[in-house]
Amino acid sequence: MLDIGWFSSGRDEAAIDLLKVVSNAINKGIIEGKISFVFVTREKGEKPESDKFIEFAENLGLKIITLSHRNFLPELRKKGLEESSKSGVDSPTIEKWRTLYDETAMDLLSNYNPDIIVLAGYMLIVSPDMCRKYKMINLHPALPGGPKGTWQEVIWQLIEQRAKKSGVMMHLITPELDAGPAITYCEYSIYDDPIKPLWEQWEHKSKNKTLSEIQNTEGEDEPLFKEIRRRGLKREFPLIVATLRSASLGEFSIVDGEVVSHGQKLTRGVDLTEYVESAICDENM
Repeated sequence: MLDIGWFSSGRDEAAIDLLKVVSNAINKGIIEGKISFVFVTREKGEKPESDKFIEFAENLGLKIITLSHRNFLPELRKKGLEESSKSGVDSPTIEKWRTLYDETAMDLLSNYNPDIIVLAGYMLIVSPDMCRKYKMINLHPALPGGPKGTWQEVIWQLIEQRAKKSGVMMHLITPELDAGPAITYCEYSIYDDPIKPLWEQWEHKSKNKTLSEIQNTEGEDEPLFKEIRRRGLKREFPLIVATLRSASLGEFSIVDGEVVSHGQKLTRGVDLTEYVESAICDENM
């Protein structure tokens, strides 16, 4: 049975939905495993969204462990963020804060020995020490080798590049942000017939406005942006379930920071597009 740890910041409804989908898959026997604990970077009373997330996890009967990142050495964190903002790169101060935060988190989790930890809506960068201690996987809304950054940054990059396709992947967490090897992924079109009118609207709009101007005036309500997000989002849940199912069946393992399947190191990950598209069709029926 796969022993799963769950890391989240619990900041929105999507965080609840992710946990719900995996919990349901475990209850149905799709994933042969259990969630041993849920670690949250907010405490009760800090934010309504995270309070709702914590309450939902508690109602599932899960063990909740919290450590507020905002209340942890706040002056050191503030100084580190200010320095990083000025320089454009992470400062030694914020790296020190990150290391201290993760050391405290690992102390809180010392009674657990998860086979794998899922980062699901976890908004902090993981320190190298924590990367070395645990086998951690993360959802990233792009194909292997694709754009890096937040899901918003990824979509804007796809639009700017006039990309024809995108994807979602689960990858191993390493000290280098969004650079860990892919474990699984799925691919989908963002330039088929139904979406082409939105691209035409975008091309017309972008002749008169810069990308920054469109971002500032329309933001995430921009129609093409919204449609690309919708297509990616509906594939995230089945990909997470498929990845954990594969892990529970021993179809891949993580060895010395590499993903291994059937004795072979995976360079791109396992393509689960067919499985994911089938899951989406079943859900829509």
